[in-house]
This record gives sequence, C-alpha cells and structure tokens, in this order.
Amino acid sequence: MTSQTPTLTALTIAGSDSGGGAGIQADLKAFARCGVHGTCAITAITAQNTLGVTAIHAIPPEVVLAQVRAVVSDIGVNAVKVGMLGTAEVTLAVAQALDELPPGTPVVVDPVMVSESGARLLQADAHQALLAEILPRATVLTPNLPEARVLVGEDSVLDDEQLLKALLALGPQIVVLTGGHRAQTTDLFLDRAAEQKIVEIPGTRHPDGAAHGSGCTHSSVLAAQLALGHAPLQAAITARALAGSAVANGLRGIGAGAGPVDVLGLASFRAS
Repeated sequence: MTSQTPTLTALTIAGSDSGGGAGIQADLKAFARCGVHGTCAITAITAQNTLGVTAIHAIPPEVVLAQVRAVVSDIGVNAVKVGMLGTAEVTLAVAQALDELPPGTPVVVDPVMVSESGARLLQADAHQALLAEILPRATVLTPNLPEARVLVGEDSVLDDEQLLKALLALGPQIVVLTGGHRAQTTDLFLDRAAEQKIVEIPGTRHPDGAAHGSGCTHSSVLAAQLALGHAPLQAAITARALAGSAVANGLRGIGAGAGPVDVLGLASFRAS
C-alpha cells in the first residue's frame, strides 16, 4: 500500500466579492490552481459586480477570529493570505489570529485599500491598525505602486529602491512591489535577509486582458507556493507568471465593466 502525499492547505482571510472576480473567490481559485486546498475566514461581505461595489457589510471581529480558529484547529494551515480587512476592529482580530498560528506559518499580506472601481475598502482607523498590527507580522507584503505610496506616506518623491526599503521598514520580512501600475511591468522583490539586493521579476503587460482580481490572485498564488515549501523568490516568480497569465486569459465577456481574471483556464474545462 503506497502512502498518499498529504494535501497542503492555505487560508485566505479576506472579503467576499459577490461578482466572483476578486476577494476570497479569487483566492480560492488561485489556491486550487496551485494544487493547494483553500480555506477561508471572511472579513466582509461586499455587494459587487464588474461595475463597482454598492454595499459593504463587515463581519463581527469575534466571528472572523472564530473562523480562523475553526480552520486551524481541525484542518491546519500551511500558509495564510491576508486581504481586505475593512475595519480597525477586524484588523485587530486578524492580528490576534496571526499570533495564534503555528510558529513559522508564512503570512502574505495584500494591502487591499481601494477596489478597482474606486470604492474605499479600508477605513482610516483600520489603515493605522494595518500599519501597526499586520505589517510587522507579515512574511511577504505585496502592494501595487499606489498602495505602496499610501503605506509609506509618500506620493512620488521616492525612487524604487527608497520605496522598497521604506516598505521593509514597516515590518514585513519581504516586499514584492507588483508591476501592474509601474511604467515597466516588472515586479521588484526585496528580502531583508538578502543584503538589501533588489531582484527584478519581469512580466508582460496585457492591455487586451481582464485584470479584476489580479492582485488577489498574485498574492494567493504566492501564499500557495509558500505552503508548498518553495522559497519566497521562486514563489514570487511563479506568482508573477500565473497572475500575468490569468490577466491575459481574463474573462472580458463577463459583465459590463472590468472583467475578472481567469487563473483556472475555464475554456480548457469546456473543451474537455
């Protein structure tokens, strides 16, 4: 009788997107694409489609914490992705949840602040809680350029190296500055343990693709790769590749607005 390879798990702590493009819906699809079982703790319910967010309901912080405890106590966790937090109370509950994880569990933080349609997803006091309580607990921080500038409190005066080092100073072990909002579509990787040497991860821009959920997909693939035991740099390289492919193959025909990414390759399932 041969032994079966254990199924590894990744937990997403994030908001729900009723349109299925971003949030936990994107995260669970990304986990599945990587061969990892996905679990979730929902922080907020959004009424959302491809055109925008029309309502947000925050989950009580004690329920957020209870979801994490339920998953970890029974199923276990090999990596965590943190996305939309919404309120300061939920942010503090998530910080407590992270402290209760098994030692050494990788934590990837995608600092979700504003939706692609412009809706604010992080309250002002929650922003301060994110800086004080979540970023110092992060293994990897994955902001895009606008998010990075907001986090460090600068608009445009810092060059790439200064910006990355300022982000590291906020507490994460590693920063991956994603390239979607930069002039060059290159992701920039900086590990505080690697003598402050920036590694460029090149990618291709896909103007004819669909990008809703691309940031969620990137950070979730990265978390899944860490759950599988890959080194952070290799995990970031894989995340860039799969997120880029998901945008290129995005579902442009879904809804009247920004279509969702497709990390699973739905057309291939229909063909089979």
